[in-house]
Amino acid sequence: MNEKITAPGMLLRMLEGRAGLEASQLILQLPLLRLQAKRGHNEPVIVLPGFMADDSSTMVLRGYLNSIGYRAVGWGLGINRQPMLSLLPQLQILLDQVIEAHGQKVRLVGWSRGGILSRELARDTPEKVAKVITIGSPVKGGVEASSIGALVQQTTGLSSTAMSAILRERQRVNIDVPIRAIFSKLDGVVSWQACMDNMNPDVEHFEIKGSHVGMGTNVDVFRLLPKLLRIDA
Repeated sequence: MNEKITAPGMLLRMLEGRAGLEASQLILQLPLLRLQAKRGHNEPVIVLPGFMADDSSTMVLRGYLNSIGYRAVGWGLGINRQPMLSLLPQLQILLDQVIEAHGQKVRLVGWSRGGILSRELARDTPEKVAKVITIGSPVKGGVEASSIGALVQQTTGLSSTAMSAILRERQRVNIDVPIRAIFSKLDGVVSWQACMDNMNPDVEHFEIKGSHVGMGTNVDVFRLLPKLLRIDA
């Protein structure tokens, strides 16, 4: 928890503009990705957006998962900007609703801050979560590990000290469900070192090439997800 991690440098931040190119590459490869993907069997998936984003940011990703046999839904809570502790009770209600509808544990896919929330849901109720997949999600280093750390503090109304204290307290309890963490060393928003989870018992990390903003339409992410959503992977 005391590891010093700094935010991505200016060059990586400037390269975030390539997200549009990544989306264009996905459009070209999406038909082949669908053909090659291992199909799901109607397993429920909740997809959580990143900070200051809403369900529109994960529309393409959810559409892809639905097209290969999963039942993916958005979080339905608007823009992701409220303090974490105020969001978790609302997400527990959604989790219960999805479980009731499908009769089985839920897979959680979270992009950036959405991954942080996914992990905390699994930490609180591991009996309801089959697996967590995080995409560019910081799990250590505090707000200093992100180039938008100051904006996060301003928007949530929480200081760096307060946020770190909340996470320290919660991390006294391990996350006892499988976690698969996707990260990029070319990420211009979140330091890739901050995505490395060395705290929980069942974690695997997967490196992709690409920007942070473009992870929701990144070919490597879409290629990985069908494999990572499987319980045996």
